[in-house]
Amino acid sequence: MLQFLNPIWFFAAAAMLIPVLIHLWNIRPGKVLKVGSTSLITAASRRSSRSFNLLDILLLLLRCLLLLLLAILLTAPIWQKHVTLAKAKGWVLLPRENFSEGYQHYKTSIDSLTKQGYEFHYFNTDFPKVDLTKLLAETKDLKTIDSVSAQPSSYWDILKQLDNRTPSNLPVYLYTTNSANRFVGDKPQAALNLHWQTFTPADSVTTWVHNAWFNSNNTIRVVEGNSKPSGTTYNYTDIQADKGNSQFTVNVNNGRPEISLANSKAKPVSVDTATLSIAIYNDGKTADAGYLKAALDAVAQFTQRKITVKQYSSANAIPVGESWIFWLSEQPFAARLLQKHSKIFAYQTGKTQTVNTSISTTTDFALPNGSTQIPMFKLVAATRNSGEMMWHDGFGHPVLTVEKQDNAEVYHFYSRFNPTWNDMAWDSSFPKLMLQLIITPAKNTMSEYDRRTLSNEQIQPVKVSETHVVADKFTIQKELGKYFWLALIAIFMVERWLATRYKTVQSNG
Repeated sequence: MLQFLNPIWFFAAAAMLIPVLIHLWNIRPGKVLKVGSTSLITAASRRSSRSFNLLDILLLLLRCLLLLLLAILLTAPIWQKHVTLAKAKGWVLLPRENFSEGYQHYKTSIDSLTKQGYEFHYFNTDFPKVDLTKLLAETKDLKTIDSVSAQPSSYWDILKQLDNRTPSNLPVYLYTTNSANRFVGDKPQAALNLHWQTFTPADSVTTWVHNAWFNSNNTIRVVEGNSKPSGTTYNYTDIQADKGNSQFTVNVNNGRPEISLANSKAKPVSVDTATLSIAIYNDGKTADAGYLKAALDAVAQFTQRKITVKQYSSANAIPVGESWIFWLSEQPFAARLLQKHSKIFAYQTGKTQTVNTSISTTTDFALPNGSTQIPMFKLVAATRNSGEMMWHDGFGHPVLTVEKQDNAEVYHFYSRFNPTWNDMAWDSSFPKLMLQLIITPAKNTMSEYDRRTLSNEQIQPVKVSETHVVADKFTIQKELGKYFWLALIAIFMVERWLATRYKTVQSNG
């Protein structure tokens, strides 16, 4: 069915009157008669040279059609098609990136459900429908079906889409991995008739080089990550810079040392050769600065990394180019400190609230599963969204956020390093938090190598009792603008050709 999104533009079709009037209003040139004498000229009746005869009918029609097509283009023409979906008995879903392994785990169940009339869909964005019987018949190696996404979506995010896509009474059988890195964000609410089963992938154990740096005695300290379904651990090993050992290989690439696991195809990790310089501006808050320095000294002692920590009572004395600046002041820091690669940790000002909650982290690197919580008594209320949340309280309010300012990273801290604000100074997690903050691991290694798993109870969405029905009739719209453009161009070319031809004929007499 042809429809127009902006039918008001049809009034533009009235422009067709212009070529009609032009073709009707013809003024013929007078005839020139050659006579021998003016005496032969007699008075004649006055006749008009104007006539209302239509000339060049085909050219007129083409010009009218051009204007009509232009008016139709302005109305945004579309073709609407009403489609009725066949009612499925249910859905069976499996992520395409784990198709071969998932199908082998649940082959009996999946085959049985599809034979009963259940539709098979990939558990990916838009849920592509697949004829499973045809797919299996045409595929010799199931691993060729697997696809790897550069940034795979969280299963919970896809489940939210599924909840909006299917009616609540439709049976849904879902088969996925139980890998923890595929469950990101808040647990969703869903009104699905869901049967979700999981399996542990075959590559459930992995080892990698997480980080490496030169320590104070010029040996290389290597952080080796080991991840398996029960959890992720990190081992610290010191090796000679020029030798390596049976476990690690040291190479030099463009003047920079790199380290990798022996006999591993994984990309080498650059060895950090820089000294981490940290400045603390106390602004009279010597107690806060003392607690912070003790935690940073503990990090330096534990990691054996080249770290220098200095306190400053004058802001002007802080040198430019420090790796970290802890600004323990309510006064704004100077713009000169916003240097490339610098990171500024600043106290935030605002309305102070008395609270009874705790500090938690949003990352699993230093604090396992974010389970360690530090009691908090006071909090500065955040008045604006100031970047990515790093720490939060028990109600989800920001405690530490980070954002880019010019060339630097600025961390906004809505509490204080003081026992009157929280128990951070007395908690053993304080040095761990500082370790997590200032020792930046290699990018994406945590999610790439994470092999932890969740139990079936942990992954299930929150069941809600609401009922929603998905329409089985919908309309498909197809834009027709490009076809009218092609017709417009073709007719314009024909019109120009005819107009040029008529002029040539008239000039040749």
